[in-house]
Amino acid sequence: MKKFLFIGAVLWSIIGFTSCNKSSSNGELIGVQNRAKWSETQPYGMVYVRRGSFNIGSSDEDASMSGVPTKTVSNDAFWMDDTEITNNEYRQFVQWVKDSIARKMLGDQYPEFLITEDREGNPIDPPNINWRERIDWEDPDFQMAMEDMYISENERFFGKKEIDTRKLFYEYWWIDLQQAAKRSNSYNFETQRYDGNVYNALGELEPIENRSSFIMQNQVNVYPDTLCWIRDFTYSYNEPWATRYFWHPGFDDYPLVGVTWEQARAFSNWRTKIQTDFMSSKGEPSLQAYRLPSEVEWEYAARGGKSFSMYPWGGYYTRDDEGVFLANFKPLRGNYVDDGGIASMKVGSYNSNEYGLYDMSGNVGEWTETAYDEAGYNYFNDLNPTFNYNAKPDDPPVMKRKVVRGGSWKDIAHFIQTSTRSFEYQDTTKSYIGFRCVRSTFGGEF
Repeated sequence: MKKFLFIGAVLWSIIGFTSCNKSSSNGELIGVQNRAKWSETQPYGMVYVRRGSFNIGSSDEDASMSGVPTKTVSNDAFWMDDTEITNNEYRQFVQWVKDSIARKMLGDQYPEFLITEDREGNPIDPPNINWRERIDWEDPDFQMAMEDMYISENERFFGKKEIDTRKLFYEYWWIDLQQAAKRSNSYNFETQRYDGNVYNALGELEPIENRSSFIMQNQVNVYPDTLCWIRDFTYSYNEPWATRYFWHPGFDDYPLVGVTWEQARAFSNWRTKIQTDFMSSKGEPSLQAYRLPSEVEWEYAARGGKSFSMYPWGGYYTRDDEGVFLANFKPLRGNYVDDGGIASMKVGSYNSNEYGLYDMSGNVGEWTETAYDEAGYNYFNDLNPTFNYNAKPDDPPVMKRKVVRGGSWKDIAHFIQTSTRSFEYQDTTKSYIGFRCVRSTFGGEF
C-alpha cells in the first residue's frame, strides 16, 4: 500500500511538472511562457566585481584621514572596465559622431546615405542613417555637401582643409528616474494626470504634461580638450603632449584625458546605444546601460576584496620587496620618473589587483557618477550608496563638484590610496583625469 502511494505521488508530480511546461496553463499559475532566453556573458574588456560589503572611509592606520567617519555598506555586483578608457577606444566614439553628422548632411543630396523606409515599405520619420554606404572623404562633391563640417578658410592653418572638431556634438536622451520616483511627481489615478513639476534639461521648472516630461535631452561636444596639457602647468613645456597625445598612434593604448564629466557620461550613453542596436539587430534583449561607477562602487572595486588595505595591491607601501614602485604617481618632490614614467603611461603597465583591475591607483584619476559632498558618508544609504545630482546651468560651482578617485601620475602617494576622496568640477578638463565604465549585472551572481 505504501509502495502504491509512493508511485502515485511520483506520477502525480511528473504530471504536474509536465503540465507547467505546456502552453496551456490548465488553470494553474505558470507564468508567461515562451519568453526570450537570456544568458549573460562576460563583456569584452570588463571584469566581474562580486557583490559584498566593506567599510568606506579611512583605511587602517591612515592618520591623515582619521577625521573621516567609516561606515559599513553593501554593494551589488557589477562589471567594470579592466583599464581606463584609452585614446583609441574614445576615438571610436569621436569617429562615430563625425560619420553620423556627415551622413546626415550627405543625405540631403545623396538619398543612399539615409534609410527612409522599413522592410515593409512604411516610411521612417526621421530617417535612419545608412552605415553601409561608404563615404569618400576626398570626393570634391562630397566635400561640398559637407562644407559646414570643415574649418572655415580664414581659420585654416597653411590652407589645410580639416574637420572642425568644435562641431562634433553628440545628442542623446535619457530618463530622469530620480525625478520620476518622487511621490509628488506620481501619476494621480483619480485626476488622470500628473500633479507635480519637473526640472527640464535647461534647469527650468515646468509642470509635468505626461511621461515625456521625464525624458531629458543633452548635447555634448565630444572632442577632448588637448590644450589641457598646457593649461594645467604654468612655466612648463608640454606642447608635445598637447599636439600628439590624443591622435598619435603611439598613444593609442594610453588613458584618455582632457574630458569633462559630461563627456564621460555621453560616451557611456553612446556605448550603450551601439551595443543595444547590435543586440536588437539580432533579435536579442537589450543590455543594461553602461555608466560611470558610483564613488562606493569604485572604492569597493579598487580594494579588490581586501577590506582594510590602503592600496589596491593590499600592502602599506608603494614599493614591492625589491624596491620597485607598484603604481604610476609622483614618488618624490620634483621626481616623476622613478616609477617608470614621467606622465601617464600605457594602461596595464603595472600588476592588477585581485579582481583583475589595472591602474586603480595612479596613472590618471577617474570620474565617478557621485556628486561630491564632504559629509556624504553621513547620509549615504548602506545599500548601493551614492549621491547623484544633475547640476543645472545656473547652479553655483559648489553644486557642480563630482568625485574623482584613484589619484594620478602627478599626485603624491596619499592621493592614490583607495580611500582618498577628491573632486573636480563637472565642466572642467584636466590632463590627469579620465574614466572607466561599469555595467550592472543581470540575475544576481555571475
